[in-house]
Amino acid sequence: MADGALDLSRARILVTNDDGIHAPGLQALERIARSISSDVWVVAPETEQSATSHSLTLRRPLRCRQQAERRFYVNGTPTDCVVVAHRHVMADRPPDLVFSGINHGSNLGEDVTYSGTVAAAMEAAILGVRAFAFSQMRQGDEPLSWDTAARYAPDIVRQAVSIAWPRDMLINVNFPAVAPDAVKGVRACRQGRRDAGTTIAEGTDPAGRPYLWIGNFMSDIGSESDTDLAVVMEDAIAVTPLHLDLTHGQSLSNLAEVFR
Repeated sequence: MADGALDLSRARILVTNDDGIHAPGLQALERIARSISSDVWVVAPETEQSATSHSLTLRRPLRCRQQAERRFYVNGTPTDCVVVAHRHVMADRPPDLVFSGINHGSNLGEDVTYSGTVAAAMEAAILGVRAFAFSQMRQGDEPLSWDTAARYAPDIVRQAVSIAWPRDMLINVNFPAVAPDAVKGVRACRQGRRDAGTTIAEGTDPAGRPYLWIGNFMSDIGSESDTDLAVVMEDAIAVTPLHLDLTHGQSLSNLAEVFR
């Protein structure tokens, strides 16, 4: 993994997402990337791929089409897009940074295990590229605003790349649902866990047939104060380093005593 010495003005940046090539959040993130570097490429899914997690397409061919100069879309997942960009579209010079998002809604707590936005950044980390996943928290049914991200994201990137990154790390950034002037700081924090997990909503379709709908998160509240969930609820920006090694150290030591 590269160290913190990265000239952002010359950095090649790949922008992707899970909401699709036409998503307003992707356009907002493109503008942020262009405020950092002039060498910005977009490779995003053709259609929305929310909650696809870190899935990779193996059983059908992918189509990569060019929409404009340095702008492509793929009929696959966010993970597919990063692989196609790194190994094909930008193969002559792979990206120095990957920006994923800006997601329409938060990616907090256990969301990171489902999120296509976070998965794109995970794939970049696997490929040895520093990556950020950006998400904008919603406030009820109010329209999303990208102003807070536009103001704070460039400095978050600059500060984050000024330090050394361990191998297989990515950074998950969640913006609170407040205007830029109402943001109460930028805080490094750990991944949290909701007090109430995923629920199932039951209903009946127009033909009278029952259905189940997964994914109704009742609350973004967690019981611990030093987590991403708590930070955004306090109107601050949550910056969380995530790591791909899922090994539980203490349990590994315990098992090593059993399986000798």
